[in-house]
Amino acid sequence: MKTVALVTLHGMGETQPDYADELFQRLQQSLSQQAQQLYCNTVYYQDLLEYNEKRVWQALGSRLRWSKLRRFMLFGFADAAALEHRKEQPHSLYHYSQLKIARALYLAKQQLSQDGKLVILAHSLGCHVLSCYLWDAQQAKKGIKPAAGIWQDITRYQAGISGDTPLSADDIAFLRGDRLTALFTTGCNIPIFVAAHAMEQIIPFNKPNNEFVWHNYFDKDDVLGWPLADLSPGYAELVDDIEVNASGGFFGWLAASWNPLSHNQYWQEQRLLQHLTKKLSALI
Repeated sequence: MKTVALVTLHGMGETQPDYADELFQRLQQSLSQQAQQLYCNTVYYQDLLEYNEKRVWQALGSRLRWSKLRRFMLFGFADAAALEHRKEQPHSLYHYSQLKIARALYLAKQQLSQDGKLVILAHSLGCHVLSCYLWDAQQAKKGIKPAAGIWQDITRYQAGISGDTPLSADDIAFLRGDRLTALFTTGCNIPIFVAAHAMEQIIPFNKPNNEFVWHNYFDKDDVLGWPLADLSPGYAELVDDIEVNASGGFFGWLAASWNPLSHNQYWQEQRLLQHLTKKLSALI
């Protein structure tokens, strides 16, 4: 059995199922022999969205300039809109994205020892998707039925999470993040979703346990990535913002920092990799 599980969530825009493979390889090399105690898995929800996005692009894209940037914006913001659209409906993309998270976490739990720890790395839109998932899970723990999502009745979604195996109380506790020790977020755009709310309404999910830490990495040149601690007192208590240069130096800045394409460079940033490796090593 493993002692630590690392689960990742991708961000907005076109994403391949193997989006985290390079990151996992780097971490395993850095951890050396400790890597044997690390389980890695991904949440992949782009397949819920891409068919219709590609249809729209094929219909309209050939008539437009700035095709690379337009494609990035179309696929990226269509993702965000689709996941929020009629999310209270039982078969909404909001439901299905949460089901993907729960399934990945369930698989991680099966690989962990009884006291194994969970670490999550989320990027871009994935930060918002995960935040909503954890918020809904904690509402359910309090006995409050969430407005949308699988945590309205988690046992109802057993087949999509654990197959024929009934979810135990320990399984459900793990799925709602009770053993989530560290959250790393990069290029986080939660502020875009809450900016129109009054400050007293901008409330993050609760700290799931005493060990939990949240490190949020942002590049001030990335127009889609934001700091979080100054959003509200609740975020100030929960989040540690860390400024990085995701584009990688002057020549990287010339190529990427000044435009949204820098948004997908965070997982190559050395400080993030060092901090993530250090945290995983300490937990192992």
